[in-house]
Amino acid sequence: MTITEQPLLVLAGAGSGKTRVITEKIAHLIAKGIPAKQIAAITFTNKAAREMKNRVTKLLNKQQSKGLRVSTFHSLGLDILRKEHKTLGYKANLTLFDEHDKRVLLRNLISHDLKNGDPEEVDHYAWQISQWKNNFITPEQALSLTDTPQIVSDLYKTFNQHLAAYNAIDFDDLILLPVLLFQQHPVILEKWQNKTRYILVDEYQDTNSTQYELIKLLAGKLGRITIVGDDDQSIYSWRGAQPENLVALQGDFDRLKVIKLEQNYRSSGRILKSANQLIANNPHVFEKKLWSQLSFGDPIRVLSQQNELEEALQVVSEIIHHKFKTGSQYQDYAILYRSNHQSRVFEKALRENNIPYFISGSTSFFSYSEVKDILAYLRLFINNDDDAAFLRIINTPRREIGPTTLEKLATYANQRQISLFSACFEMGLSQHLKERPIRRLTTFCEWVVDTADRMERGDTFGVINDFLETIDYKTWLHDNSKNEQSAERKIKNVYDLISWLQKIAEGDEDGEKSINEAITKIMLLDILDRNQDEKTGENVSLMTLHAAKGLEFPHVFLIGFEEEIIPHKNSVENEAIEEERRLAYVG
Repeated sequence: MTITEQPLLVLAGAGSGKTRVITEKIAHLIAKGIPAKQIAAITFTNKAAREMKNRVTKLLNKQQSKGLRVSTFHSLGLDILRKEHKTLGYKANLTLFDEHDKRVLLRNLISHDLKNGDPEEVDHYAWQISQWKNNFITPEQALSLTDTPQIVSDLYKTFNQHLAAYNAIDFDDLILLPVLLFQQHPVILEKWQNKTRYILVDEYQDTNSTQYELIKLLAGKLGRITIVGDDDQSIYSWRGAQPENLVALQGDFDRLKVIKLEQNYRSSGRILKSANQLIANNPHVFEKKLWSQLSFGDPIRVLSQQNELEEALQVVSEIIHHKFKTGSQYQDYAILYRSNHQSRVFEKALRENNIPYFISGSTSFFSYSEVKDILAYLRLFINNDDDAAFLRIINTPRREIGPTTLEKLATYANQRQISLFSACFEMGLSQHLKERPIRRLTTFCEWVVDTADRMERGDTFGVINDFLETIDYKTWLHDNSKNEQSAERKIKNVYDLISWLQKIAEGDEDGEKSINEAITKIMLLDILDRNQDEKTGENVSLMTLHAAKGLEFPHVFLIGFEEEIIPHKNSVENEAIEEERRLAYVG
């Protein structure tokens, strides 16, 4: 706690109280007279940030914590981009593309610009572009790589050009662009270093190259930084995480002090002994061994069955008998697995025995079509150049604007290198489309401009409710739902979304937010909180080992613990095997 003026690495084993380290240190810094607004605590998910905020509020009063930043990496990046957008050549009201928008744009590029691309490979293209961005590989550098088909690097270049034209950024840009900004503009970097004089980072083993560089730049030469992490819990290499970033700290911060937290407050001695033996097979730069003052605990049972159906039936039987025998609650039990598809046979067995269950990572609120529709309308009102939003709602509800019209509009917009919305007002469009479709397009676009203007000048949420009436969206939902109950659920989702946006826009301690800030924040919440569902009620938990990280349950079934599942059949390479061990260790 008392090490505040030099870099500190806290190697915190599972269940050793790492979040408490950060919250107590924040309280210590403020007690020393450091203004809260100069302290930034950074983590990976909104759920973790919320938990940290809640703990801090128990240690400090509202006045003491005023201005304290507790956020995710990506929320910090978004804040930087909002304030410095002009330097990077962006207009205000940046649009954030989610994974769906990204894939729609890539498919459109393959259809119109790069026809030698394969629509079936869009997921791979999206993944590769993300990997390049997270490793500082520019489109120009990607073109010179010989181990990747040229179509992918061509797509990367064209994809970035279109994002810029739409005044849009994707999820990876939230970290990459601030890093590039700081590298190219030392004065702006110094301004942000002065705003964040003390930095605390949780789950550091999950950082990728760009996140590490962002933290390094903000920490600067003074290096007032506290890093909390555990190389044995790094299980996200598939999305760019690099546990070696913990080791790199020693080379980048020569005054680094290392402290180990090895006492576990969560698990029995028997579980820790098994976990220590398992992870000892991995090479370590920092050696540590977890221990506990809790009892040695019950034996770890190994249940062997012939197939997954028998395995599911036995696990459900064990839950029924154990609950009856001990008086436990269903929420005390968790079934953990390597991959989502393993849950199906367990869901069936639980349903057949009338046992309530909860699946982490189930359908996101933001994946419902009606929620996406309304967000697309709002995005287009705010940023007319948002082609993804334009294409989603141009015919929702139907406006008799057919695919041929849209294809010709897109061709013209591509030729002119302008957005679809801007193209609707150009005289040259008349050479490609007849008068009637042009009139329909301009009528729609003029309505968008008028609605956006009224939102800007008056009662924003009153205008939002008016536009829903104008487009008769309720009738559209009733006409396109399988039954009345489904339509009413969709209508409720729409008004829940608007209510949520209004709550965000009305502001918190940071003051009121514009509708654009509210929309971007809500989209970022969705992207970051996938597979971070809040469990509610009396249910058995079903979740992947990745989703279970950091949680605890009195009774855990780790299923499919066998060759080709854990470890995965594709993990024959040494580094992949190491990650499989870390995944089992987390379980």
